[in-house]
Amino acid sequence: MLSLVLGGARSGKSALAERLAHESGREVVYVATAQALDGEMADRIAHHRARRPAGWVLVEEPLALAAVLHQHARADRFLLVDCLTLWLSNLLGIDEGAHFASQRNVLLDGVCDLPGDIVFVSNEVGLGITPLGELTRRFVDEAGRLHQALAQRCDRVVFVAAGLPLTLKGTPP
Repeated sequence: MLSLVLGGARSGKSALAERLAHESGREVVYVATAQALDGEMADRIAHHRARRPAGWVLVEEPLALAAVLHQHARADRFLLVDCLTLWLSNLLGIDEGAHFASQRNVLLDGVCDLPGDIVFVSNEVGLGITPLGELTRRFVDEAGRLHQALAQRCDRVVFVAAGLPLTLKGTPP
């Protein structure tokens, strides 16, 4: 089953995805896309690490997400990807977004063929005002397009606010 869990910062989306992984009873591979480029992000990463079970396999991959999914997906595994918007940020900064477009297409073209359960966590950033600055507007636009394309492919899409899940598509978690 493919699932997409969306929400704002500190909405509870990662906690929901982690609960789904834990309840699956399968081997969990946690795919982290964050990079600790400053102290605040290092603290966020440490927070996520502290609450993950020690038995989960951790794969840190900021760029080649599709390749990692193809490498680790198996029928008896649960893959948790946290998070797509950090992955987007990492790729948009490389070469005016051309690398992102390529990686996005590879991800979207192959994700439905992967075995096992995969949950993607991502920040919904399109609910506010139109941001100032070209790069920020591009980020919001690309995140929205990515979410729409992935949601079409997913069996379940959940929006989380204040720790409460709202199922947009598929069966409730």
